[in-house]
Amino acid sequence: MTTLGDTSIRNAGRADKAVGAGKTCRVIANDRAASSKALTLCLTLMAGGVDLASADSLEATGPSPAPAPRQTSTPHTSFTEAMGKSIWGDVYAHPEDWQELSYGDFFSKGWDQSWVSPPAGAGGAPRQGWLLAFEGVFYRLGLGVFGWQHNLAGAEDGYTGTLVNFTPINQRLNIQTDIPMVSNGLNSSDHERQTNFGDFRIQPRFMLSESESLTQTLNVSFRTPTGNPVNGAGWASVAPQYQFWANWWEGLVVRGGTGFTIPYAGDIQESRTRTTFDANLAIGYYLTPHNYAPFLGDLVGYVATNLTQVIDNRGPRSPTILSLGPGFRTHVIDNWYLLGAVEVPVTNPQPYDYQVLGGIMKVY
Repeated sequence: MTTLGDTSIRNAGRADKAVGAGKTCRVIANDRAASSKALTLCLTLMAGGVDLASADSLEATGPSPAPAPRQTSTPHTSFTEAMGKSIWGDVYAHPEDWQELSYGDFFSKGWDQSWVSPPAGAGGAPRQGWLLAFEGVFYRLGLGVFGWQHNLAGAEDGYTGTLVNFTPINQRLNIQTDIPMVSNGLNSSDHERQTNFGDFRIQPRFMLSESESLTQTLNVSFRTPTGNPVNGAGWASVAPQYQFWANWWEGLVVRGGTGFTIPYAGDIQESRTRTTFDANLAIGYYLTPHNYAPFLGDLVGYVATNLTQVIDNRGPRSPTILSLGPGFRTHVIDNWYLLGAVEVPVTNPQPYDYQVLGGIMKVY
């Protein structure tokens, strides 16, 4: 919309330009060598409000230089400096430093930039982890998970305890480590329960793409044979997985992925492990905002589905294991969170009747 003040300013500018043009025209008029055509052109330009002195200046200096390109909000550093800031820096102080990443710039963008905690999804849901669900998102947190398996493999109950840590290295790389303790009599001749250290796992997680509404990662989990075959451990494997996280509408979150678990060393026969195809799909809805703490902030309820299909020929059968698991997560206080889930196999043979999981999480 044009206002009266805007019009007055423009008219004043035209008057100033006309004065400058008038001075130039007087010089031409006094110059007897000047042609009448030049004088006529001068007067025409003066009537249009063109400052001939300014026009001469522009012609002498050439066109204006192009504006400098806009600096990216996320500073580029060395790989080690980006890693240090990602691990020990305040990754929550400057959310404006977060940037979108894509498949197309996978090798050229994000490797020398420190990780920044991503914003909520397009629907407003936070990017958080759930028990029994694939991640599909980068974090910086530690998590302790306790599990109880009722009637494990037709024997006594089994128990597990796992310390999980997610460490960001930069915007493209995140490292997950799992340190487990296992207590069961899974492969014991008398089914007597034994408690041992489990198989340590380390998982590099690569960010394929990230936008406000969708995150996609490629994970490669390496399992080391540090456990005991009596507990079904003591074997090494590699497990590549594709994972995703999505939030397009309000508090609805859909996440999941697919991959393989491929044993290659250790006590494979004694532990009775198999090569499997794995898939996961979880759907949940956030019911409360973050500031409803204690105990009710970021409250989400969800259902996770896990599929494991044996695909090798190391046994007489290749069973399919499908399980359903309702779960929840809530913000307790400060940066502490409480998680829980119950997993129930719905196909036979069942690895256990059901499994109850509980976790306490600290975001740092």
